[in-house]
Amino acid sequence: MGGARGDERGTTERVLTLLGLLQQRHLWTGPELAERLGVTPRTVRRDVERLRTLGYPVHAGQGVGGGYQLGAGRELPPLLLDDEEAIATLVSLLAGAGGGVAGAGEAALRALTKLDRVLPARLRHEVGALAGAVESFGGGRTPVDPEVLMRLARACRDEVEAGFDYPSGGQVRRRRVEPYRLVASDRRWYLLAYDLDRDDWRSFRLDRMTEVSARTWRFRPRAAPDAATYVQEGVASRVYSHQARFLVHASAETVRAQLPASAAVVRRRDSERCEVLSGAENLDFVLMHVLLLGHDFEVLDPPELVERCRVLAQRLLSAQPRRWQEVQR
Repeated sequence: MGGARGDERGTTERVLTLLGLLQQRHLWTGPELAERLGVTPRTVRRDVERLRTLGYPVHAGQGVGGGYQLGAGRELPPLLLDDEEAIATLVSLLAGAGGGVAGAGEAALRALTKLDRVLPARLRHEVGALAGAVESFGGGRTPVDPEVLMRLARACRDEVEAGFDYPSGGQVRRRRVEPYRLVASDRRWYLLAYDLDRDDWRSFRLDRMTEVSARTWRFRPRAAPDAATYVQEGVASRVYSHQARFLVHASAETVRAQLPASAAVVRRRDSERCEVLSGAENLDFVLMHVLLLGHDFEVLDPPELVERCRVLAQRLLSAQPRRWQEVQR
């Protein structure tokens, strides 16, 4: 009896894993799914039938370009949500992902891309209309168009090329990209993508994009950098004319709590030291920010910043009243 229950539990977990894979990508071949699940293609076919029995519309294509894909459902799958509950859930997720709900953006977007797969067509217009009535006020993340967010999320999920107009060098140019990941900072949404015209990885702000579209042309994913790290380093350092690197005598956890993620990258050295990487148009600003952290530090790069430390130190000393300078002599 115990063995039978264990087999059932293993099958259930495998079927749920299969469902998650089908929600992550537009199309999977049978051998790909078999390899990911550690089973035979025959077992994959059986598990697909189990999903269909539960109400999930899994389509299968034969021949070159064929495979398994999760279609839009005519009925909601067994989430036990009626139409009103589904609409309320999706509108709330759109508000959390596209607006400024701190900490909720990426999780909301992941949930949206999963629900988008099985949202019945009859509900799409109503969800879009209600989402347009949701606004926010106050600080937080710069709002973006929820439809742009979803269009790019689908392109990342389905591995299809995307295009958009983007300002660069005082002009607006059309960009063709292979979208990889959407990244939410404390202030904005970014897309990490491979720029086909520049033949390199780039990050783009969603709030600066216009005329966003996704093609049906699929691409084979390239080896990619870590999305969050790449975008953070770009926002905090690469976009500026000058970059600086410091060794700070405090733990990485302590310094991260003092610096916004968009202002600097903090890397752990050991339990009591960390590296801080930041950029600016004027390195004096970076130097003063590190000074105001209140920890001992050393300049690692660039070498000319060491001389700036000496100049600023002398300037600070000269700011003392004359009587204090005479006492020190």
